[in-house]
Amino acid sequence: MKILIIGANGQIGTRLVKQLKESEHTPVAMVRKKDQVDQFENEGIETVLADLEEDIGHAFKNVDGVVFSAGSGAHTPESQTKVIDEQGAIKAIDTALDAGVNRFIMVSALMANRDPDAWPDSMQHYYEAKSKADDYLRSTDLNYTILMPGRLTNDEGNRKVELNEKISDLEGRSITRDDVASVIVELIDSENTYHKSLDLLQGDEPVREAVAKIS
Repeated sequence: MKILIIGANGQIGTRLVKQLKESEHTPVAMVRKKDQVDQFENEGIETVLADLEEDIGHAFKNVDGVVFSAGSGAHTPESQTKVIDEQGAIKAIDTALDAGVNRFIMVSALMANRDPDAWPDSMQHYYEAKSKADDYLRSTDLNYTILMPGRLTNDEGNRKVELNEKISDLEGRSITRDDVASVIVELIDSENTYHKSLDLLQGDEPVREAVAKIS
């Protein structure tokens, strides 16, 4: 499958593009800056220039699936978080529907589908944006999977995770960006994960087995 990666230049996106290139799938890196196009094309990766704040329809041509991994960073203003994590995600969902691209994987955040009272005060705007985009995706007929990783680290991945519709034991746990990317690659063809929202943390189960057991 040819997979459009929205947010390909991000920390998860760059890892995902690399892993997809080494898989049976073909990544298409969507970036918003010209110098980022050269960065990916020099690696032999198909790249499309598109900005979530403008028209993105051309990026969805001839692709079979979409991964939305764009997102605001720790120092992003609240207003921009809404623009990217909520409005940008909803635009991507609508564009996928218009283009007839049925497979859509959303990289969300652990806790985004839980009681807002549990959200840290300093992150309310972030979780609200994620939650609204996720709810919008759930309302569509797309074959979606919403992946909700916990605290992200840059440690080397070990391809051992815990993946479930709800993980209760969260204290002090995290997930590497490498392993988030590995899970996404495995999710692409996994029809058992359609219409699911899945928590993700480091664990003891190999990625392939963790994805396969979702029912």
